[in-house]
Amino acid sequence: MFSSQNTKNNIVLAIFKDNRTVFRLKDIAMLVGESDFTSLNKKLNYAVRTGKLQNPRKGIYTKPGYSPEGLACSIYTPSYISLEYVLQKAGVIFQYDSRITVVSYLSRNIVVENRAYAYRKIKASVLLDTTGIVRQESHINIASAERAFLDLLYLEKNYYFDNLNPLKKESVRKLLPLYQSKSLHLRANKLLNK
Repeated sequence: MFSSQNTKNNIVLAIFKDNRTVFRLKDIAMLVGESDFTSLNKKLNYAVRTGKLQNPRKGIYTKPGYSPEGLACSIYTPSYISLEYVLQKAGVIFQYDSRITVVSYLSRNIVVENRAYAYRKIKASVLLDTTGIVRQESHINIASAERAFLDLLYLEKNYYFDNLNPLKKESVRKLLPLYQSKSLHLRANKLLNK
């Protein structure tokens, strides 16, 4: 009994020592070196029942006070935070939107614990290229303002941007070949040369 309790505490301790706040089951298995997913799942469910961990969505475990951005990158993978969420923070668009907008391999709108997440599908060659994406220490993938600008312009051809001054034009031009789209190239250059 004691060793079983000790193992449960070691899993929780390992999770709390890690700088991430959001974990998928396989992340925890790798973190603690556990290959028996059924056993690990039981231990994690016990940690949730006793209030040590949270389980906001099936297969995802979090520390209390977890990062919503971390959750956004963990629900569907591969994915990265981009579009309106990044551009709003960069001052490129002014209209407030409380959703966390994410680029992924599928399109979905979901709500987890009263927070909205909007996933937009983009072609695989763009999704898998990490140019212009910052991987933060806490395993959050977030696009630069320039990458978010091109992602949104690629997905929404007639999108209105309030302020393009925060964007580095040279960085935008370096990212353009990634999308392999002549029409995107023309639209981006037209906007940047105004």
